Amino acid sequence: MVVAGCGHGGSAVPNGSAPAYAGPLDAAVVRTPVGSMRGLVAADYRLFQGIPYAAPPVGALRWQPPQPAARWPGTLNATKPGPQCIQETRSGKTNESCLTLNVWTPTGGRADKRPVMVWIHGGGFVNGSGDIYNARWLAAKGHIVVVTLNYRLGALGFLAHPSLGAPADVGNYGLADQQAALRWVRDNITAFGGDPAKVTIAGESAGGMSVCDHLAAPGSAGLFRAAIIQSAPCQAQPDLATAQRISLDYAASVGCPDPAAAAQCLGALPATALSRPPWYTHIGDANALSGPVVGTGVLPVGPIAAFGGGRAARVPVLIGVNHDEFTMFAALRYARRNHGVTSAEYPAVLADIFGADGRGVLAHYPPDRYGGDVSLAYSAAVTDGVFSCVADRMAVALSRNAPVYAYEFDDPHAPAPDSLRHAPFPVGASHSLELRYLFNVGGAPPLNPAQRALSDQMIAYWSQFVSTGTPKAVGQPEWPKLSGDHAPWMSLRPDGSRITTTFEGDHQCAFWATLKGRS
Repeated sequence: MVVAGCGHGGSAVPNGSAPAYAGPLDAAVVRTPVGSMRGLVAADYRLFQGIPYAAPPVGALRWQPPQPAARWPGTLNATKPGPQCIQETRSGKTNESCLTLNVWTPTGGRADKRPVMVWIHGGGFVNGSGDIYNARWLAAKGHIVVVTLNYRLGALGFLAHPSLGAPADVGNYGLADQQAALRWVRDNITAFGGDPAKVTIAGESAGGMSVCDHLAAPGSAGLFRAAIIQSAPCQAQPDLATAQRISLDYAASVGCPDPAAAAQCLGALPATALSRPPWYTHIGDANALSGPVVGTGVLPVGPIAAFGGGRAARVPVLIGVNHDEFTMFAALRYARRNHGVTSAEYPAVLADIFGADGRGVLAHYPPDRYGGDVSLAYSAAVTDGVFSCVADRMAVALSRNAPVYAYEFDDPHAPAPDSLRHAPFPVGASHSLELRYLFNVGGAPPLNPAQRALSDQMIAYWSQFVSTGTPKAVGQPEWPKLSGDHAPWMSLRPDGSRITTTFEGDHQCAFWATLKGRS
């Protein structure tokens, strides 16, 4: 099992590549400006995998901006995914030469070009890969083209050591990879039946944080026309000074302590020596992230500041969270220690996440309000303070300049992997569990009929948003855009999705707005 979610704790997405494909697959050849490739064809989709979108970032190109991929001779075998990028917590084939993408398309020709969704994987910027996400349902049922991609992770993707370049140039190699993939889509997706003028960027957790960054990054302007942000704590990104300090310590830990000679020393190390990431941000002991660095040329201003100042790309946005985001991490903590957060530990874990605000959070989220269960109180506090109310603030800020549609995934019995199901408290609609409703991924019990109906509804909403910029699907409840106080949120539920105006109250957002630095 791997982390497709926020950090290195766990996820509902299984280890390995996409599930086996049902039915016989015939070869198909697509000719693009960079060369021909042979992929796979099934009854309702086509799939092309392992397509290089940038030159291998090896040798002199390590810790450099991605360079264009060279044309290849003959016909590329695009029937298997490329290697996953170097990472510490994944089993399977990893390689420093990993900048590839996968293209899913529905079968059948049509005169007009299809809208495109570019999916950016999660994993705390330290693990994951594009091949995990089997996009058959979105392509076949949603009639859209789906692109999934790899990008450099951890130290190779986000190290901000001062010796690697000028301050404006370090720390965001993985984010620059994503921009290179978007440029590849712009230049080549027509060959797959996609419309380069109708590209939506989308992602969950670290992938959603990446989407936030692209909304703010100058180099991403014009590469997409809409955005989907799922379960993304977009405030949890380091500034340049913090990233440089941690990167200096990291370099010393891998045997390169002299700042003056570190660039040469780091460049000479084998990639496997760099599989352990630099940890820039911690959200409790079960969740840490690497990731993009604010205050650099690629990302001059962080997304929260950009959104609040009206400096984000003015495109339609679909944004949402899961009702019980942090229960996954509390459950993983329980699995590691064989006990949940204790009453004695509770003040310290809140202080670890919220600093000086920890005491106020403790008073507002006492275990007595959660049946005496400290783990549930802890989960509710972090869900509200790190995910839900941050999403609410972002949604309101973005809605001042563009249409925004907000949702909360709220299936209290969403299928979860074994590592979560053994916790002595309900996991509910936790982090990453909505992914099984959009992508054909395993690792948990199958969806029941009501959940399958919710999955079909979500696929209809998402694909319509990709197609039109509004999640208005035939036969589905109307989904209005945000406007004013107590704005409508779509509650996605297997017993019937519905509009709610109580999201801010349910997650105590008025309280979080009073805390230092959160108003």
